[in-house]
Amino acid sequence: SGSAADTQIISDYCRYYLSMHHIELGEDPRVETTARLFNQLCYHNKEMLMASIIVGGYDARKGGQVFSIPLGGALIKQPFTIGGSGSSYIYGYCDANFKEGMSKDECIEFVKNALSLAMARDGSSGGVIRLVVIDKDGASRQFIHGDKLPQFWVG
Repeated sequence: SGSAADTQIISDYCRYYLSMHHIELGEDPRVETTARLFNQLCYHNKEMLMASIIVGGYDARKGGQVFSIPLGGALIKQPFTIGGSGSSYIYGYCDANFKEGMSKDECIEFVKNALSLAMARDGSSGGVIRLVVIDKDGASRQFIHGDKLPQFWVG
């Protein structure tokens, strides 16, 4: 979240540096390495950027991981994190419904419900869900149309 231009340019720089890392070492960078690179770029440019970043992924050393890099550039490893304009509407839902060790299907439902709740309250949060599941088998993408989103209240 933050400025779309700032988050995009930070992502472009990280993609470039991480591709060099891959070429030099002959393997994909660890999730923590990726998060630390985002952290360093955000922290050392905090006076000029409005960028809050979520880094999530899977590597063979530590499995699935999620890191939050809020405005100012801190680096926080968390079991889950949320961000963006709709996130303020769903903290209670996420705190009450997140459980360690959820199955893949439970995680997908958790995310779909959380995003649907955020979109119902925040006009800037879009109308569809683009979901990516990252695990030991790689990344798989899902697109959920607006008319297929969970409904919690209809006025």
